Amino acid sequence: MGQLTGCWIAPGLIGGKPRTIGPMVEISDADFQAMVAEEYDALPEDMVRGLENVAILIANQPAGERPRLFGLYSGRPLKTRGVYGYGELPDRITLFKNNMQEHSPDLDALRARVRITLVHEIGHYFGLDDARLRELGWA
Repeated sequence: MGQLTGCWIAPGLIGGKPRTIGPMVEISDADFQAMVAEEYDALPEDMVRGLENVAILIANQPAGERPRLFGLYSGRPLKTRGVYGYGELPDRITLFKNNMQEHSPDLDALRARVRITLVHEIGHYFGLDDARLRELGWA
């Protein structure tokens, strides 16, 4: 059975209502996809060298779904796999564009959020848990 682990958004409530973050950046789907590709391509080779059969998807997390996530890894972490056979469906890293935009006041902040989330979810692929990712500064 696969594992679901994600880079989540800490809830910010004021008086029981979601806190307002301030201005948010808006970017087209095509531009966001290009940004994700650029950030992935800029990751160090030793970080992505072992990735195999992993799809990187972009989606909007439905408004009522909790917890709110920047990204989600779905699959079986590399260190817990046995034999990886022919015909296995790919693991998935899903990046939630709407949540990243809502927590990014400008394009530089969005780009940084994309990079951190990619690294975080790749860390889950390699079997790192949230505690270890926090220690490394990627949570």
